[in-house]
Amino acid sequence: LGHPGGARSRAAAPPHREEPVEVARASVPDASWTPPWGGDGIPRESSPFISNADTEQDSYYDGKNMALFEEEMDSNPMVSSLLNKLANYTNLTQGVVEHEEAENEEGAKRKTVKNPQMGTFIGVYLPCMQNILGVILFLRLTWIVGTAGVLETFAIVFMCCSCTMLTAISMSAIATNGVVPAGGSYYMISRSLGPEFGGAVGLCFYLGTTFAGSMYILGTIEIFLTYIVPNAAIFAAEKKEDAAEAMLNNMRIYGTCCLLFMALVVFVGVKYVNKLALVFLSCVVLSILATYAGVIKTVIEPPDFPVCLLGNRSLENHDFDKCLKTEVFGNATVSTELWKLFCDSPFLNASCDEYFASNNVSEIQGIPGLLSGVISDNLWSNYGPTGMLVEKKGQPSLPAQDASRDGYLPYVFNDIATSFMLLVGIYFPSVTGIMAGSNRSGDLRDAQRSIPTGTILAIATTSFIYMSCVVLFGACIEGVVLRDKFGDSVKRNLVIGTLAWPSPWVIVIGSFFSCCGAGLQSLTGAPRLLQAIARDGIVPFLQVFGHGKANGEPTWALLLTAGICEIGILIASLDAVAPILSMFFLMCYLFVNLACAVQTLLRTPNWRPRFKFYHWTLSFLGMSLCLSLMFISSWYYALVAMLIAGCIYKYIEYRGAEKEWGDGIRGLSLNAARYALIRLEEAPPHTKNWRPQLLVLLNLDAELGVKHRRLLSFTTQLKAGKGLTIIGSVLEGTYMSKAAEAKRSEQSAMLAEKTKGFCHVVASSNLRDGFSHLIQTAGLGGMKHNSVLMAWPTSWKHTQDSVSRRNFIETVRETTAAHQALLVAKNVDGFPGNQERLEGTIDVWWIVHDGGLLMLLPFLLRQHKVWRKCKMRLFTVAQLDDNSIQMKKDLQMFLYQLRLDAEVEVVEMHERDISAFTYEKTLVMEQRSQMLKQMQLSRTEREREIQSIADESRSSIKRKNRLGNELQLPLDHTRQGEVAEPASAQLIHDRNTKSHATLNDKAGPVPDRVHMTWTKEKLIGERNRQREANVGVRDLFNMKPNQSNVRRMHTAVELNKAIGSKSRGAQLVLLNMPGPPKNKGGDENYMEFLEVLMEGLPRVLLVRGSGREVITIYS
Repeated sequence: LGHPGGARSRAAAPPHREEPVEVARASVPDASWTPPWGGDGIPRESSPFISNADTEQDSYYDGKNMALFEEEMDSNPMVSSLLNKLANYTNLTQGVVEHEEAENEEGAKRKTVKNPQMGTFIGVYLPCMQNILGVILFLRLTWIVGTAGVLETFAIVFMCCSCTMLTAISMSAIATNGVVPAGGSYYMISRSLGPEFGGAVGLCFYLGTTFAGSMYILGTIEIFLTYIVPNAAIFAAEKKEDAAEAMLNNMRIYGTCCLLFMALVVFVGVKYVNKLALVFLSCVVLSILATYAGVIKTVIEPPDFPVCLLGNRSLENHDFDKCLKTEVFGNATVSTELWKLFCDSPFLNASCDEYFASNNVSEIQGIPGLLSGVISDNLWSNYGPTGMLVEKKGQPSLPAQDASRDGYLPYVFNDIATSFMLLVGIYFPSVTGIMAGSNRSGDLRDAQRSIPTGTILAIATTSFIYMSCVVLFGACIEGVVLRDKFGDSVKRNLVIGTLAWPSPWVIVIGSFFSCCGAGLQSLTGAPRLLQAIARDGIVPFLQVFGHGKANGEPTWALLLTAGICEIGILIASLDAVAPILSMFFLMCYLFVNLACAVQTLLRTPNWRPRFKFYHWTLSFLGMSLCLSLMFISSWYYALVAMLIAGCIYKYIEYRGAEKEWGDGIRGLSLNAARYALIRLEEAPPHTKNWRPQLLVLLNLDAELGVKHRRLLSFTTQLKAGKGLTIIGSVLEGTYMSKAAEAKRSEQSAMLAEKTKGFCHVVASSNLRDGFSHLIQTAGLGGMKHNSVLMAWPTSWKHTQDSVSRRNFIETVRETTAAHQALLVAKNVDGFPGNQERLEGTIDVWWIVHDGGLLMLLPFLLRQHKVWRKCKMRLFTVAQLDDNSIQMKKDLQMFLYQLRLDAEVEVVEMHERDISAFTYEKTLVMEQRSQMLKQMQLSRTEREREIQSIADESRSSIKRKNRLGNELQLPLDHTRQGEVAEPASAQLIHDRNTKSHATLNDKAGPVPDRVHMTWTKEKLIGERNRQREANVGVRDLFNMKPNQSNVRRMHTAVELNKAIGSKSRGAQLVLLNMPGPPKNKGGDENYMEFLEVLMEGLPRVLLVRGSGREVITIYS
């Protein structure tokens, strides 16, 4: 039974093995051994039999004893193969590959991936340090210390650093819970909280990174124009009050040029940015070391940076050298440059400013030193409005009466209104950048160890630097200098530069290159983040940004990033841009903490982080801190950021691609659903909470397509997306062969008709059993259906084996037994679609009260836009002894108490004689029922009976002309039976395998032919049986209708006339559905009664209540 040599075909290989799997030869005795996969990685087709003789083909089983799993090895890899693939795994993701390596290959050749060798220090610690330390430290921290005071600044720094530390702990837990590709926070949030949250927060993080680029570029230009080349300004202010506006315009012009240059560098290639990264990091480290060296030097010899005070006011000293009003040359007293700034002429008798004339000038040291005790003056805050003068506390001063000209004089002012909340927003960007390590996880030797260690150490280091700088700045620098944002009082020197050793230029040049590098890093990272989001396919309108150059460079994403970055540059103020990006980063960190907390609390089996020092309380504390900082820094920016994230979330939910990433929100939904189901009692809800929970019974055609799609439309209109909807269908056959295809068909139909609910497909040996199982088992716990919706079986007259009739009537009986409501839609294909808008009336014919469902259904329908313009009319029937006027009044009051708007009409139906038409219709119905019973005979008997019936009918027609019309129907059905004999015989034969049908059919199946040896006794018995059958057929034409059936038919005919006269033009007629007969022998008559009752009405909904009240007058 073995295969001949080379007989194993590769055509049947599974398609998913695309990469070759290397197998070490050292583990195999024979070096010529070949694995079960070919050199191309395609497994050969395995034989179900193993021959000991064919050693060449089966050698790979030797020593493994894996023959039992031969079938599985075609589709599932062996453990050794799986481990070998994992050993060669590399987590390269979109936008992280060094694109320059692929430029010459044009994407055609496969690159050899080098094993990542970066450790914790180089791969995580230094990149985080470079991203955290930056522009705010050099340009704004001294001003924040002077404005908020040492204590409040320390509180700001502590809050922000605690926020990032708690976020880093949560991020470490997520990053060590499996392999994290280099997608940074976006990847972690989207895979932990789902595509909606991931897309929303990912885009917020992208916007934050982009605005960070704007902030770094503005910082670069501020350093360039203020401290390096002040004369390079294009716009120069002629008056002091215009200087701020001129500076903003200069920032816009130079910022735009700088942005274009940086975007061009990024476009040319990221390798240049990466090569310069070490240079930029060196600048940051040298600047910080120079600052600490300067602090130490102030203890030995404080630097000389005098500050000129007029009274207690700090003066800008770019236009004068000496802090004197007058000076003596020889014996003459002459005015100084300072005098000319406050007086209208250089002469001593000139008219001068009142405050200048009343107060003396004095000079103090701007950097008194670490041991000077100046920290006691800098402990407390000095907040103030825009234009507030920078003044030294404790300095003697005489106030002036007229302060109107102060804005034109060389005083140092507050350029913006300051507050604790504003400073939080400005400072927070200085602690961002903690994601730099997780972004580089693809380059790390051991990411699960390096990311937590490196990130937490970097945050601890930078937190120490910030906190120590706050204390040292307050202890070394004079308060008026700290509050001087641009260093105007120290000859336009960078304030932190005045403290540095050996020269302020160390800090100026270092901070300049640091800002340049950070801006380039932002312009490099943001487009790749956007490209990763676009390639995930969760935001449809971003698809175009997933494309780029041939080497994968995100060109379109870079253009969009540059455009958004330009918006920040046009704002032109570092202090205005910083709170914007604070919002986006805080929101990102908030969701990182939320993701960790959700995963921890849900205890999902896959949540097994290697980083153990986390707890859900820390994550919630970090989340609360992020939310608090958002609203502390700027409540309106926080609301805008949350609105943007909310809109993106809803857009992805509405239009985005379906993604299943095993995220925590799905797990949270599962836990919430389980908790709610356990809490939800299986007992029926209170009347006030009752709503139709529908089980919709759908029929499928031969191609497994949905027959009556408008039934789904009607379900949508009735439910309006609320409550439980289960769409059920039954397949004849086995579950394995058809269920999946049928479920897909149902789901596509539900999607087309906008029906929200669950699909339930049951496979059964026959339809009757299947529908019975559906009614019994659909739903779970307290979330079970209480109503069944189905279409009227229009073919019940034409099917000779009466399957559809029996299915329908048994469904009615089972829903009644289960105390469930039943809704039957006749002419359902004529019901309106969801796009139609109907005007007219919904007529309710209330014959019997069975819980009030008849009155509740029109109200629910009118909530949908299809039926909204329809009015409700309520009809009820009055008998001979009823007071119809009083009935109408009572009914109107009842509807008023139910809060339902409807017109009420009482229809009087008097006792009338039973018409000949009713009598004849009943007779035809009973004859037809009897004829259908006779049609269950065998083929041999049927051939004999047809001739007998024809002869009898001819003689009967001659004798009784009145019965001619009634006889036509049985004759027609007899002929139909004659034509369909083969199919009918097959159905009778199949009944042996259908349990439910056999139980419901009292007459057992009869074989097509009787093969037997005839004896005299058997011949006599056969003739007697035929004679009895002939007598039964002959009695068919002499029978009289049952009086009970005549009365029922009379009711159906009269009620149909009344409904037809009143409601023929109605858009929908709702009608009480009478119950089926207790005796199963009258099932055919029951269907006929319902058919007569609904005859001539375009849209009818038969309603049979569950027997319990579903509507109440009480609140």
